Amino acid sequence: MAIKKSYFIFLFILIAGIQAVYAQKKPNKKEINQVTEVSCGQCNFNLKSTKGCSLAIRINNKAYFIDGANIDDFGDAHAQDGFCNSIRKAEVKGKITAGRFKAKSFKLLKEE
Repeated sequence: MAIKKSYFIFLFILIAGIQAVYAQKKPNKKEINQVTEVSCGQCNFNLKSTKGCSLAIRINNKAYFIDGANIDDFGDAHAQDGFCNSIRKAEVKGKITAGRFKAKSFKLLKEE
């Protein structure tokens, strides 16, 4: 009887451990709909990329490159008011997938 009880306890702990590991690896699929900071990921958010300057957003103090909006869609990124020289605000909708923000919508707000 003690062997069966030990077996079930071991099995329970094993299943709980597997579920905990799986939960940590699950990607964040939560829909994001908020106003956030947007700028050049390399110049202002300290992101690394070999492609040169790229648009990024910062959510909860963490920066993500954006798929679905391009840094050059909003004028010269290297102009005085461009993304490489300023941090702007944007209203965004989308999800963070594989460490990148997948934009469903991206609306750059007017400067204050």
